[in-house]
Amino acid sequence: MNEALKLKRATHNLWTFTTSKIISSFGAQVYAFAISFYILQLTGSATSFATNLICNILPRALITPFVGYVADRYSRKMIVILAQIATTLAIGGLLAVTLTSGLSLIAIYSTTVILSITSTFSGVAFTSSITGLVDEARIQRAMSLNQMSISFAAIGSPAVGGLLYGTVSMPVFLIMYMSASTLAVILESTMDFKLYAKRKEKVEGEPKETMVQSMKAGLAYLRLQPILMAIIWVSLFINFLFGAFMVGYSFILIEKMKMVAQHFGLTEGAFAVGMLLMSIYLSVRKEMKYPLLVGKWGIITMGLIMASISVPLIFTISYNWMFFYYVMIMFIFGLTMILSNTPMQVMMQKMIEDDYKGRVFSILETMAIGLMPLGMVIYGFLYDIFPAQWILIISSILLIGVVLVLARPSVVRMAHPELDKSRVVKVEAIQEQ
Repeated sequence: MNEALKLKRATHNLWTFTTSKIISSFGAQVYAFAISFYILQLTGSATSFATNLICNILPRALITPFVGYVADRYSRKMIVILAQIATTLAIGGLLAVTLTSGLSLIAIYSTTVILSITSTFSGVAFTSSITGLVDEARIQRAMSLNQMSISFAAIGSPAVGGLLYGTVSMPVFLIMYMSASTLAVILESTMDFKLYAKRKEKVEGEPKETMVQSMKAGLAYLRLQPILMAIIWVSLFINFLFGAFMVGYSFILIEKMKMVAQHFGLTEGAFAVGMLLMSIYLSVRKEMKYPLLVGKWGIITMGLIMASISVPLIFTISYNWMFFYYVMIMFIFGLTMILSNTPMQVMMQKMIEDDYKGRVFSILETMAIGLMPLGMVIYGFLYDIFPAQWILIISSILLIGVVLVLARPSVVRMAHPELDKSRVVKVEAIQEQ
């Protein structure tokens, strides 16, 4: 295939991938919104609501390591398509139960488990396929458009979900979700996942690795990549320490600041808008030159933002100014999160060999999912005992300290050896002037 044709196919892949992700992300988030409302209306129980969340998180944590092995062992295109078909069938099963015997909690929980599993397979397989779908020059655009679709869904899904929930019956709602999922399957089937892929061909007669051997090989590969190990350890600590934000933000605004529900929703909307705008910006600008350095200072900025959430607890300000303050804080937080994550994701896409991408990304996700619930439980306990402002400030200091140590200058120079050279050039230019 000549280069011009490959670039044309890559453009098709890029926009088909984006459209598919928008449809699937939007459908999933609207469904989650409506089902959450239904559970609370049906039972009025926070426990029933939390059980549905557990049915979403627990299967992901349990199967993610296995998913990485599957993504590296089998066709990623087939995994994505089968996962989307399974999603469609799961919603169809829930529709059948609804029409025959009425919607029940058991049916909802079972569907949530299946959707959690299918989204994990699809997510890891898609993430592992980015460098096969598009040319190297457009990897950042692909990652940004992926994040843009998620942000767009986060902004629009509550409004659309609320509108649909109040105007159509649950069966009609499920039929709409099934239709969207079917459309995603059709779009994904037209994509060429091997266009730029560099996976090794399986040699006939070569002994096959067992799943355990494959996972061990993935870990052995990671140990030989010090930069990747640093990123994984940073991710590990971030996901734990950001429990202070995830638990504390809602607790402070609703319980301490007595912010009304509509205003609280607007602050969260500002976060999604910030993510969306930065995703759009990164999708049209050239690739970041020093992604690890950008990510390092972005995470430090997020640590400072996390500490700044405590300011209205320390200094008394009016309600209107407090609301405006939190809107701006969350908007900047959304901008900074994408600015930190996307360049590092692009760097990882380029660093990790195609044959190991599934296992490496599954290890990252396992660590993130595994520590997130633990962090939320521990911080929930701490917020009941200690002043909220000190929990946020201490957690922010720890976060910044961890990043400064794990992403120290020697690690940054290892990732970007040209950094020192560019500094020398700048110094020489200044001396000549």
